Amino acid sequence: MKKDIHPTYYTEAVVICACGNTWRTGSTKAEIRTDICSKCHPFFTGEQRIVDTEGQVDRFRKRLQARETYLADQQAQEEARLSPGRPILDLELGARVEKALEEAGITEIGHALARLELGEAAMLEIKGFGRKSLADLKKGLRRLGYGLPEAAEAVSV
Repeated sequence: MKKDIHPTYYTEAVVICACGNTWRTGSTKAEIRTDICSKCHPFFTGEQRIVDTEGQVDRFRKRLQARETYLADQQAQEEARLSPGRPILDLELGARVEKALEEAGITEIGHALARLELGEAAMLEIKGFGRKSLADLKKGLRRLGYGLPEAAEAVSV
């Protein structure tokens, strides 16, 4: 065996756990420090706890919280997108049609949907609002994801 190539071997090396437990063993280091041992490890103690020496659980919980926040924001955006209180101007129907609807008291999409529930004739009674305006209104509502009432789906001649 070659001389001076092997590390020093300590037969009475001390192992110190973070919980305070110590014992002696053989090692190439005189003192060994460890975070967990058989006296404090949940597997051996039967205690229900999470051993997290590197912050992995905290990082996971942080990512989980970020995902829940993201999903809540997405749901709020979806609800706002389909809100009946959304302005009728979002349909981009044109200045003449928007003015006619405003004069009739229809300033929100919810108002237009309520009027459509009465049928197409109720919308066509509005002064300055004709068949093309009605078709554009329905197309705009569908484009934004709104469902039309059954009375508005029925074609009246």
